Amino acid sequence: MAANEPLARVVVCDAGPLIHLDELGCLALLADFARVLLPASVREEVLQHRPQALTGAQVTLERSTAPTPPAADLAGLARLFALHRAELDALHLAREVQADLYLTDDTAARLAARQLSMPVHGTIGIVLRAVRRGQKSKAEVLRILRSLPAVSTLHMRQSLLDEILREIEQNA
Repeated sequence: MAANEPLARVVVCDAGPLIHLDELGCLALLADFARVLLPASVREEVLQHRPQALTGAQVTLERSTAPTPPAADLAGLARLFALHRAELDALHLAREVQADLYLTDDTAARLAARQLSMPVHGTIGIVLRAVRRGQKSKAEVLRILRSLPAVSTLHMRQSLLDEILREIEQNA
């Protein structure tokens, strides 16, 4: 997304991106979204693992719940992909509010979102987006991503991280 492209207005976030962006000192990158919605179960998960991610004034995180029980197809995807409660709640909310973007770092939740034709990104996507939106320089993003294994609990193959770093160095 380039700086002049329309920005996602409504984002529903799973716990992973909130935790990992906070660990990287990048939670403020969510501030240019008009609304960042969190189901109660996601909030509880973040409180358990990284409560400080919810206390900063860098971004307003709205508590929200889906108004109806999940449809049978969503419940089936949750069983198929072994999604836990917070992931199901976040997917359900994203679907109900027709979110512009669903944020998760969980592979199974990403696959479920794709099955629902839902736009999905994770921590790395938000950090990379920062260059395109002019929030961070290429050098800053490279520094952040290089620090990821030491400062974040985000699990990522080193070979994938190296590939992303090479891509940034060559193209961004």
